[in-house]
Amino acid sequence: MVEFAHPNWLWLLPLPLLLVRWLPPYQTRQRAIQVPFLSLLAQLTGQTPGSGTSTAQPARWQRVALVLTWLLLLLALAKPMWLGPPQTRQMSGRDLMVVVDLSGSMAAKDFAQPGQQALSRLAAVKQVLAEFAQQRQGDRLGLILFGDAAYLQAPFTADQAVWLALLDQAQVGMAGQSTHLGDALGLAIKLMRSSTLEQKVVLVLTDGNDTDSLVPPLEAAKVAAAEGVTVYMVAVGDPATVGEEALDMTVIQGVAERTGGRHFLALSPTQLREVTNTLGELEPAQYQSVEYRLKQSIHYLPVAAVLLLYLTLFSWATWRRRVHG
Repeated sequence: MVEFAHPNWLWLLPLPLLLVRWLPPYQTRQRAIQVPFLSLLAQLTGQTPGSGTSTAQPARWQRVALVLTWLLLLLALAKPMWLGPPQTRQMSGRDLMVVVDLSGSMAAKDFAQPGQQALSRLAAVKQVLAEFAQQRQGDRLGLILFGDAAYLQAPFTADQAVWLALLDQAQVGMAGQSTHLGDALGLAIKLMRSSTLEQKVVLVLTDGNDTDSLVPPLEAAKVAAAEGVTVYMVAVGDPATVGEEALDMTVIQGVAERTGGRHFLALSPTQLREVTNTLGELEPAQYQSVEYRLKQSIHYLPVAAVLLLYLTLFSWATWRRRVHG
């Protein structure tokens, strides 16, 4: 398909006709011989003398060449563009930061599967998040790992394969043994500030309560709400656990509610998978698609055609003069 970048040049198409119609022919003077007996010659030859002017008329092939040249030059000025096939580009519609707890308790193998060996909490989280990431077409995913401190493992990316590879590298204890939940939320909010997308979601998976974060989780939740960040909390431990590994469901519920999110409790891979499916319904994958076509200027083709036309006609006219004298 072809379109013109500057189609207004085509309005000049009838200009040669107007010039021929309204402008006088080009005039030039030439030397002549004055014959005193012109009347006698005319009488003897039976001809009648005419005026002293004559108008040269171009041959038919010359007219055709002039018309084609004018058309081709106007086409070149209009700058024809060749349009490639339509292509669709999908743009991210949401930034989703996944925050994973790597404290020592995530190594507990209490995620039982029917007929299979029990999984550790972290292994179950990895397994379900792999399925979850594949459903987030169009969203940019980020990954924060936390324990004694919070670390950015993967910045926001739409490449799920890279994100999953970085998630798979996470190991229990690599960020420390404790659970600094508030610091992890603070880091997630800080990273969300650099996002240019309107929808910002944080998904936190933890199995313990906060231990001495610089920013308490509930205070971090207030900041998240002010920044327009929605936080979903997933507790992957047993609420009956006591001690440092006990789940603080009050904090987990409070963080979710203050940011407009929800909290969940998952005690098995099946329940954890149900949680991610529910999140998919609450925050469906979104993306913006932009359709475009690659454009390539072909204005050089009419110019090349003009040069080829004149080269051919010039060669033919030269050959004709030599043959016919």
